[in-house]
Amino acid sequence: MALVSPVSHNKIHSRPWLDLSLYIQQPQNITTSNTHAVPREDAGAFVFHRILTEGPENTSKVVGKAQGFIIPVEQFQQSEFNVLYLTFDTPDHSGSLSVQAIKVAHKDREEFKVVGGTGSFAFAHGVAVFTQTDEQKSDEAITYHVKLQLEFPNHSTKLL
Repeated sequence: MALVSPVSHNKIHSRPWLDLSLYIQQPQNITTSNTHAVPREDAGAFVFHRILTEGPENTSKVVGKAQGFIIPVEQFQQSEFNVLYLTFDTPDHSGSLSVQAIKVAHKDREEFKVVGGTGSFAFAHGVAVFTQTDEQKSDEAITYHVKLQLEFPNHSTKLL
């Protein structure tokens, strides 16, 4: 996460909030070998690289990437590194968001805290709600629907 993030020159939000709806899914042109689950007796981390798309279909337009790692529930209490990085590259939004799992319970719906952003998402905070879209797929091929509810600081006030 960036400690200092300038406000994007390309995108100034006219409202102090933004809602986005996206999907995280396995890239179709890459095998599942880009997902590495470390055995529990080792570090116990689940590391992944996924794509962000506009829709749930595997032919949907790609709008960015989702990368990160999660520590399983058994070791979660000792970890502060359950973070996902959502990177966007579209005409409307260019930048990234950092979202942190507050409590991972391996449910069909997980709520993450938006802890920062860069570019179009500079200084964003809010909530990211992840829901599983298809229970029939393997763990490595699960698609998630992500609803982002973002708030931005008031850019209209002038500093003296």
